[in-house]
Amino acid sequence: MEEFNNYGDQHPLLLMLNEEQLINYGSGVADCSRLEKAPYSTGRYICALCRQGGDKFVYHCSCELDFHIKCALFTFNIAENNLKELEHVAFQDPLISTKSGDEELDDAAKCFWCWEPLANYTHFSPNCGFNLHKKCAMLPLKMNHVCHRKHPLVLQFNSVPLPCKICQKTDQSGLGFVYCCSPCKFSIHIECVSPSPIIEDKNHQHPFSLILRQAPLICDACGTEGNHAAYACCTCNIMVHKKCISLPHIIKSRWHHHPVSHTYFLHKEHFERLDCMICHNEVNTEYGSYYCVDCNIIFHVNCATRDKDFYYIVSLENKDGKPLDISLNSTNVLERNDAGEATIIEHFKHNHYLTLSDKIREYGNKCCDGCMLLISDSFYYCSECEFFLHKTCAELPKMKPIWYHLCQSATLVLTSDNIFRCEICYFLSNGLAYKCNECGTHTCLRCQALPPDALTCPGHEHPLLYYYDFDGQCSACEPICMLLPTRARHKCDEHLLALTYYDINDYSKYHHCDICEQKRDLKCWFYHCTTCDTSAHVKCILGEYPFIKTGSIYKEGDHPHPLTFVKKIKHYPACTKCGEPCEELALECAEAECNYLVHWKCMNPYGSEYGFLKYKDF
Repeated sequence: MEEFNNYGDQHPLLLMLNEEQLINYGSGVADCSRLEKAPYSTGRYICALCRQGGDKFVYHCSCELDFHIKCALFTFNIAENNLKELEHVAFQDPLISTKSGDEELDDAAKCFWCWEPLANYTHFSPNCGFNLHKKCAMLPLKMNHVCHRKHPLVLQFNSVPLPCKICQKTDQSGLGFVYCCSPCKFSIHIECVSPSPIIEDKNHQHPFSLILRQAPLICDACGTEGNHAAYACCTCNIMVHKKCISLPHIIKSRWHHHPVSHTYFLHKEHFERLDCMICHNEVNTEYGSYYCVDCNIIFHVNCATRDKDFYYIVSLENKDGKPLDISLNSTNVLERNDAGEATIIEHFKHNHYLTLSDKIREYGNKCCDGCMLLISDSFYYCSECEFFLHKTCAELPKMKPIWYHLCQSATLVLTSDNIFRCEICYFLSNGLAYKCNECGTHTCLRCQALPPDALTCPGHEHPLLYYYDFDGQCSACEPICMLLPTRARHKCDEHLLALTYYDINDYSKYHHCDICEQKRDLKCWFYHCTTCDTSAHVKCILGEYPFIKTGSIYKEGDHPHPLTFVKKIKHYPACTKCGEPCEELALECAEAECNYLVHWKCMNPYGSEYGFLKYKDF
């Protein structure tokens, strides 16, 4: 076995004869081996230096680094300051344009040290297999730096991405080299070794001057800790990270409907406490934040800007810009009452006039054709056909931005596609939905109303807050419980059953489902009728398709006549396709002389594309 120290990797690289020898040597030692087969799905290693697919013979280290043999030897020679293999190569202009549009060519024309384009610099000929800027090839292998006086910094491969102490940024890709002190986990990007002494930015009226110091500081722009390097504006008496100098002044966040502006501090006498809308922790108003003056909404700077999919920069010229002057109303008002409330309307998704009503007792067993929930509160109904819309559903705009939808065009269009699956709750439905023209996904009217901040739950005394990256177990079930209907109807009981969050009975004999007669998990929610003392699993009450309206017409398929959604036909006739009894959801031909009847599952043309809600003991 041959051993040498690889440049930038703290472990010795041992060139072994085969994979078996590596296994026998022991997994606790960080050694490298000459392997015949790579574990990646592509069948090849990706070299940590040149980022290209490898030969079958590579150095593989237990710290998850892989090197071509030539790349490992090259970094070893650099570490030993042995550049004889490159002495015969003259510095010359780049041979490959970095503006080709081809990713492979563009990467080939980048420097192995800093991974920046080689354009306008001289470099070693690609015939040697390695390209370097002249300035990078002449960098010292060791240097002393004022920000780290304990040890010299060594130019080494960026194998364990550490945040640069100057710019505070972490290169997660692991490309290129850095100056690093491995024992102290101290790292500085090559381009940050000699930072600019003065930086000007259009969002601040004064220039920022560099201050190098080892003492910790709190950045006045973002409110988080920094050290070693800061930029100060002596006129405004503020000190900030280098990366915070270029913070956008105004952004539009998906978490709030108004643009929010960056401010260095807020006067706290106007409010007792302000919590970040994203992480829900208190924002220290003595430091920088993003704030909405109109709504008293505040964000930590790092919370607001950590995910580029959740905000965009608003230019100063367009900060008061208005949306395009187009009609987004879904309804046309025909009559109003004395209070100005619309009593008769036209809705663009229905052919007849709709009349306002509050007769919930009379129509309480009907469902809204928008959200597919049972009628509650004020609603509109059609006197000519079975069509109902909650007032809130009828007033939804034709187009709406939905804050959690991540397509670049976040404005979705209200549609009435025949059957769809909601991208959030995964329930199948034939109600109204918002559809994204970019990705084609649907969001049901129940899920579109989810707020980005707090949601009231009928079974809990406090508002529930949305946490962006919380990892925990639902207190009620497996599906998205916040979106379950609070009331439901089932033939097991003549009354409406209510979604219930705790069982008042202490005796185990009461903890069963009155439909399937199986035990219920006390930790899971269930439906209950207080009048009849009926209790049942959610899955037994709702079934697989709670949001498909029976009696509605199915517009797809190859049957020549219109088909109607039905559930649990009398005497359970056999399915035309599979011959099994038509329990649960089925499609029946509307023609009296046609006996066509088929399970929805047998008719479903979408196959596995439409997944159904799966329950555990719920």
